[in-house]
Amino acid sequence: MQNPIRSLVILGAGPAGLTAGIYAARANLNPLIIEGPKPGGQLMGTTVIENWPGSTSLSGPQLMIDMAEHAKKFKVETISGSVTAVDLSQKPFVITVDGTKQISAHSIIIATGATPNQLNCPGESEFWGKGVSTCAVCDGAFYRDQEIIIVGGGDSSMEAASFLRRNGNKITIVHIGDKLTASHAMQSRVLGKPEFNIIYNSTVTAIHGSGGKLAGATVTNQLTQQTQELQADAVFLAIGLKPNTAMFAGQVERTKIGHIVVHDLVKTSVPGVFAAGDVQDPKYRQAIVSSGFGCMAALEAERYLADQGLD
Repeated sequence: MQNPIRSLVILGAGPAGLTAGIYAARANLNPLIIEGPKPGGQLMGTTVIENWPGSTSLSGPQLMIDMAEHAKKFKVETISGSVTAVDLSQKPFVITVDGTKQISAHSIIIATGATPNQLNCPGESEFWGKGVSTCAVCDGAFYRDQEIIIVGGGDSSMEAASFLRRNGNKITIVHIGDKLTASHAMQSRVLGKPEFNIIYNSTVTAIHGSGGKLAGATVTNQLTQQTQELQADAVFLAIGLKPNTAMFAGQVERTKIGHIVVHDLVKTSVPGVFAAGDVQDPKYRQAIVSSGFGCMAALEAERYLADQGLD
């Protein structure tokens, strides 16, 4: 017996995917969410969230549990498993899960998120979400008037430094190159400012602490291999994120980094395929922004299906 063609399949169960599912279910599209290898996305490693409207403080995992329960209330169907292949060259589209199961869909929302680049040094995993972070906007308020290390020399690093400066922090920027790679305008926010110390040709090679509290880091000069120990209450990584879009290479338009190119906010280069969240957002990278994109993608999918007579 041939499997029925789904109206809408959503790839990913983070803020974008779950929000899309809620909106699509309320529009009677009977959406299917394929969770992927990390249901809940990056928020599953976030200890405290204080900027989600309506909740003064909650954990990342709790927020994702709440969103999943919300989706379940509206009877959003969810299956575990990883998407291993997608064929967008034909309609209906064909999605392969775990290498064997095939699902056909009239429309797809790609919400597979992004993976932060990491240092892969001792202590990083131990203090991830407990002093090690990739989001100054999300977590900077927890470290007011404290010592901060920022790893990276690009625009994201300068933006993080500029933001954290407002909290009265003492900030050390550790950059692997001999000069910053950020744009001139972004560098001007940092260079020559007394509250910033920049260490060049170096990277963090170990992160230390005890009792679940981060206390410092080892910084190693990549030219001389000399090391120095820095005190720090937090280490912010600004060395980029990798969008989880490899399987869509050659099928939808992507940037050099791998973000999916969109027009009209969420429409990809393939009609009927939409993108929401960190897969297409290289700038804001906030849970609430991802949820907003998920909402937009669901509304656009609803309109697409109606225009095609497939609703």
